[in-house]
Amino acid sequence: MTTTAAPLTHAFAEAIVVSDPTTDAAAMEAARTAIVDFLACTIAGAADRTTAILADAVGANLPGEAILVGAKRRTDPLVAAVVNGYAGHVLDFDDVHASVRGHPTAVIVPALLALAAEREFTADALVASYVVGLEAMARLGLSIGSKHYENGFHATATLGTIGAAAAIAHLTRASAKETAIALGLAATQSSGLRLQFGYDAKPYHAGMAARSGLLSARLAAAAFGGAPDFLDNPVGFHSAYAFAAERPAALTENWGTPWQIVAPGLTLKAYPCCTASHPVASLGIDLHRDGLAADTIESITFTYPPGADAALVVRKPTNGIEARFSPEYVFSAALIDGALRLDHFDHRPLQPHLMALAGRAGRRHDETVPRMSSDPKTRFVILEIALRNGKTLTRRFDGLPGITDPTTKFRDATAGNPAFAEIPSLVRTMSSAADLTRLLALLNQDPL
Repeated sequence: MTTTAAPLTHAFAEAIVVSDPTTDAAAMEAARTAIVDFLACTIAGAADRTTAILADAVGANLPGEAILVGAKRRTDPLVAAVVNGYAGHVLDFDDVHASVRGHPTAVIVPALLALAAEREFTADALVASYVVGLEAMARLGLSIGSKHYENGFHATATLGTIGAAAAIAHLTRASAKETAIALGLAATQSSGLRLQFGYDAKPYHAGMAARSGLLSARLAAAAFGGAPDFLDNPVGFHSAYAFAAERPAALTENWGTPWQIVAPGLTLKAYPCCTASHPVASLGIDLHRDGLAADTIESITFTYPPGADAALVVRKPTNGIEARFSPEYVFSAALIDGALRLDHFDHRPLQPHLMALAGRAGRRHDETVPRMSSDPKTRFVILEIALRNGKTLTRRFDGLPGITDPTTKFRDATAGNPAFAEIPSLVRTMSSAADLTRLLALLNQDPL
């Protein structure tokens, strides 16, 4: 079939295949740190009851050599990509990236780990391909504009499918032509709606994107046909998903200088709940330290820039899964308990005393300021608390809180299990194929 020239798709594919992040020490170090953080989330998420449900449903009993993280099981690589992606995102504790407006690592790394079971790669090559996949996903996020997310798409899924395919194409050293086909096959599988936030289907988005990205690259490598112009075609990706807000130049302009994993960089989560709720979480913990008592509060108001609470779709949660997307609950739990733990956000009904305070909270938007965008400077929340004694407290948080070193998070997420204790140091130093094989063996264990 004859197709028209596709300069944008070709330039994007070419940037992916010729990239060499191994020469950038800052990018490789940031990637290794992110992988440690992701593995903490995945090992903990592997024990979630819904991960087992998904594993059974998608056929984790199929034969294969791909590992299931946090379980002494091996399975088909496509199945492993789904399950490990789900496990990495199920606790909503995994990293986020402003350019993506979503979670890149929980999609890209599971796809790469699944491929590593089929073919031998060095650890350095896998880390570098993760950097490239994240770059591709972030550049798509910048190019597609804000309406994609605001109109209901979940960027982790829609952009992640293509980012995972890009990472696999880079790792396998595919040609630019083959990569363009793989990206187009991924784009045609790009799906995921924010209406699933608060349900088991939300973390499934990460798993299905990992699987679809891996499958797309495998199909293209096998000479399976697909459109080579997913970015240029008049009915292509931007036309279907950007709602006339696209910025095509952002796809390749200054590619890798710096790498998106370096600037603006990833935010590694300090709390196991939706990123958009983290500023009020930090404010609540600070006020707990200051001694503010819940029974002194008459009402609470959160003020956001327009669009900043788009992901916070739950105002009156009934269980901890829904509560991940409720700033009203997140603030209440942080203020009353002085911390946010995994057990604040499990499937059980919520504690009445936490919900009593959450019921006194509300939200508003400041329509005089710019809409929240991929620029972190547009993100803030203002907290106003009316006290029962007539006084008012006001606090403001700009940007997002996060952590820089996930070592403690890893230890906590794995409950200090000695079976996994070697993983952080190994990830930070691994380079050879033998190192990667060692990592896969350490991950392929049941918790004690």
